[in-house]
Amino acid sequence: MVSTYKIQNIVATTSLEKPIPLTKLARTQPNTEYNPETFPGLVLRVKEPKSAVLVFSSGNLVCTGTKSIAQVKKVIQAVIKQLRKINVNITTKPKITVQNIVASGTINLKLNLNFLAIEMENTEYEPEQFPGLVYKLVEPNATFLLFSNGKLVCTGTKNKQQLEFSMAQLLKNVKAILKNYEK
Repeated sequence: MVSTYKIQNIVATTSLEKPIPLTKLARTQPNTEYNPETFPGLVLRVKEPKSAVLVFSSGNLVCTGTKSIAQVKKVIQAVIKQLRKINVNITTKPKITVQNIVASGTINLKLNLNFLAIEMENTEYEPEQFPGLVYKLVEPNATFLLFSNGKLVCTGTKNKQQLEFSMAQLLKNVKAILKNYEK
């Protein structure tokens, strides 16, 4: 029983430690969306790597859509470059904090979700509403969506080590349940 995974999305935050004139940014940059009546942040879309950044007037940024830390750094640099165009010069090196990693993967097994829902703790399974079983790991904090074909989605980890440890923990827990099932 092997598991493989691929990072699909990283949500990361940083602070540029400077106020950002969102109205000016929205007026001068074509890749922005800003509706202060409905949401206080400006959405700035970056083409390469394809991502979206929420920019707040406080200088806080939320970056989504990237698949690696290197890409997050590239996107933050692209935002800083755009801010320079409107005379906002960022002098500090932004400290990036990963808030969440979403990964998809597979366990090379067909899973009996009804059985796992009964036998495993911290699960939710409502097949009439959603075809996946929700399984929450406590340590490290991670949430899995498991599907009967062995495909899975993992969310909640903050780095590669946590992600890999969570995947290993999931495999270990599923194997233990299946061993009991075979007896």
